[in-house]
Amino acid sequence: MIRSIRKRKNITIAEICKETGLSQGFMSQVETNKTSPSINTLEHIAQTLQVPLSYLLLQQEERMQVIRKEERELTSSGPDQLKVSHLGHTSNMRMMLVEVPPGASTGEVPMAHKGEEVHLVVKGTIYAEQGEDQFELHEGDSFSWNASVPHRVKNIGEDTAVVLISVYKEK
Repeated sequence: MIRSIRKRKNITIAEICKETGLSQGFMSQVETNKTSPSINTLEHIAQTLQVPLSYLLLQQEERMQVIRKEERELTSSGPDQLKVSHLGHTSNMRMMLVEVPPGASTGEVPMAHKGEEVHLVVKGTIYAEQGEDQFELHEGDSFSWNASVPHRVKNIGEDTAVVLISVYKEK
């Protein structure tokens, strides 16, 4: 990763070595993952490259991920086969855009699962229920809950509702 950042910024190994005091041989070994620098050395390299040290410490799967609209995974969920577009995820969180046709729901019986959820009604009117809590929600409204308590959502409007959902689950 260090080499690609250095090349993108048009910085030579010699320039990094001059700024950090490291030898070109050592810097080459760092770039080819043949040696691991100390945190202090890595911090000097990060400063020279003008990137946060924490960025250099990220694993590939922890770095920013982009999913283009046309590349989204599409699935269906529940007895009414709600259309689910998977927008992205991290190790503990995922985000989805769910289309709920008029009259459709996540099921007649409230369901529970591990995690916490935050919802934003992007379009339409929905009914959300969890335990004794029941709300009619409209475009722009949001709600959240601990998903381990049984819950359900139903479209009570005349048009397809769209709900943005973020789910957090510990590993």
